[in-house]
Amino acid sequence: MNLLIAEDSDGDRMILATLLRRLGHHVYEASDGLKAVSVFVKFEPDIVLMDALMPTMSGMEAARRIKTLAGTRFVPVIFITALASEREQAQCLEAGGDDFLLKPYSRVILEAKINAYSRMLNLQRSVMQQRDQIRMQNEQMLADQRLARRVFDNVAHTGCLDAPNIRYHASPLSIFNGDVLFAAERPGGGTLIFMGDFTGHGLPAAIGAMPIAEVFYGMTAKGFGATDLLTEINQKLCNILPVGMFCCGALLEADGKQGTIGVWNGGLPDGWLVRKSGERLAIPSLHLPLGVQSLERFDATMELLTSAPGDYVVLMTDGFPESCDAHGKRLGEDLVRQVLAELGPGDHPFDVLLARLQAFTGHPDPADDMTLCCLEVVAQGAIKEVTESAPESALSGPGSWHCVYEVRDQALADFNPLPLLLHICMEVPGLRRRSGEVFTLLSELYSNALEHGVLKLSSEWKKSAEGFSLYYEERMRRLYDTHGHYIRFTLDHEPLAEAGRLRIRCEDSGQGFDPKVNTTSVPTNSVHEYSGRGMGILKRLAKEVSICGSGNCVEIVYDWEFPAQGATNR
Repeated sequence: MNLLIAEDSDGDRMILATLLRRLGHHVYEASDGLKAVSVFVKFEPDIVLMDALMPTMSGMEAARRIKTLAGTRFVPVIFITALASEREQAQCLEAGGDDFLLKPYSRVILEAKINAYSRMLNLQRSVMQQRDQIRMQNEQMLADQRLARRVFDNVAHTGCLDAPNIRYHASPLSIFNGDVLFAAERPGGGTLIFMGDFTGHGLPAAIGAMPIAEVFYGMTAKGFGATDLLTEINQKLCNILPVGMFCCGALLEADGKQGTIGVWNGGLPDGWLVRKSGERLAIPSLHLPLGVQSLERFDATMELLTSAPGDYVVLMTDGFPESCDAHGKRLGEDLVRQVLAELGPGDHPFDVLLARLQAFTGHPDPADDMTLCCLEVVAQGAIKEVTESAPESALSGPGSWHCVYEVRDQALADFNPLPLLLHICMEVPGLRRRSGEVFTLLSELYSNALEHGVLKLSSEWKKSAEGFSLYYEERMRRLYDTHGHYIRFTLDHEPLAEAGRLRIRCEDSGQGFDPKVNTTSVPTNSVHEYSGRGMGILKRLAKEVSICGSGNCVEIVYDWEFPAQGATNR
């Protein structure tokens, strides 16, 4: 090792240096404390042997400066002294000394001390190397997580979480966490919100977030319903997650047009419907978490609740009721229930719950992954579309094409062709920005062909709430007898200058109807009117609407234009 001897006595310094060199060490010498500090700065020796009493600068002062210069590096300072009193030895230790070597020198003791400190230095170097390696690995892991988070955020974009009627708060335990929250508007109207909580924390708990985001936003954009979404998410998680890992989740579907709220809760704490009238309705977990049950056993049945503008729906992960105060006491679901019961007129459930949580825990963010979301029910069309679209494909898509698609027999009961038809239309870049209107056109045409053409249901039944219920009961019964029937879509698209034209022809195998009798009803905005809206919607959105043949074929022409330069996507 490299050793520094600071001794003002030339004879003592020569004897000690000779002993150390014979032991195989490299020795630097200094005759006073000031020189000792200078030599230490220049050569950075491993061990310093320091005389306590020296001219110019005492050994104690030199020891203090050397310890300061060494910083986090361990440099043993051994005082060589004839001082025998305990008080003087204590002063040496307080000055930064680690040991003593009493004069006259003992070769055996000297060698033993040097060897002991050599082992300590090797151990300290090993610990420092491991510390540096761990720090580098941790920095690399955080950098990788931040990069992965950027990629994830681009896939799992905010959707319509920024809508003015949606409030949410997320407190992740790490850069990646087990809580996920997605929101999107359906092409035909309505809002879908998914909240999930994977087992565990950090990156392992977020493994399933990416496929869920792709399924949620991809299927919602294609017009799939809530039950299809749940079924696909459950199957996807069953395929990729190991045994023992799952996702407690809740899916909320708000339909302002129908005034309904559909909710599915599988393993999350109670959600709440807070009505404007003051009524509080719990939304308990009635299902197992996602990723647990096989396709055959999975139940995607939604609980349907009536709603009105001004109502609120509250969802939360278990991190909210399990948040603890300074004494380790949990907030609990009973306190959540109490807070909601004490809401006053004009109180927003989100603000009150979050304020109560922060007051209970004493700090803004809890110690666990926690997500709270509140949706305010608004009337259809009360809020402008705010859906944040995912990045569009780089593929240009076809401009001029013709497609014929026919659904027949039992497929009419088991299969919904609308997402597939919408996907075909969305291959045209300009139509991607009109997905809501195109889906509405396809949906109204298909519903009219299936319910009135194939199933021969009468719109007159939907003149009342009771008849509306009877209408859908009869619809379910008649779907079992669709043999020999079909619905055929013929789609044509042609590009125009800075625009395009989509022609949709929908034909069914039904008996048809007399247009003069069945198209005279005018759509009404009354909330009590359940029928007569379909044809009015088609006429408002399409340039042309024609009823062909015996009335079992409807053809529409839909013209679209590219948005003006500088216009937003919203």
